Amino acid sequence: MATTTAAVTLTSDLLSDNMSVTASTTCMKAGTTADGLDQMEYGLVEIATGTAYDIICSTPTASKASKLYIKNHSVDETYYVSVVLDAQAVGRLYGGDWMFIPADFHDANADIEITAVTGTNKIEFALFHEGTTLTAS
Repeated sequence: MATTTAAVTLTSDLLSDNMSVTASTTCMKAGTTADGLDQMEYGLVEIATGTAYDIICSTPTASKASKLYIKNHSVDETYYVSVVLDAQAVGRLYGGDWMFIPADFHDANADIEITAVTGTNKIEFALFHEGTTLTAS
């Protein structure tokens, strides 16, 4: 069975001593340490200034594990988008910024909305999740 592993390396020279942190984890299904997330929705969209876009249209089953990745591929660092999850502001992603967060889809209104505030932004997104059962035809 396929699984999803997330790895992040952070480095900074803002302190008197350089800092480096590396973390890696397997994204697990809710309530288990044996089964990793094995479903994904993926997309790449361009969003013009003033346009709002719901990036996740189908909602995974409530109370299940979901991890969300979003990246703003804009090359102009002054271009940014606002990110809203279930009507709550999460933050801004400027050109080159990305985020990876757990997401809570507790009902059909729990969507993820991206709004371009400046410029046309090229947004990549992936939702790793469990909860969608496919049926045989």
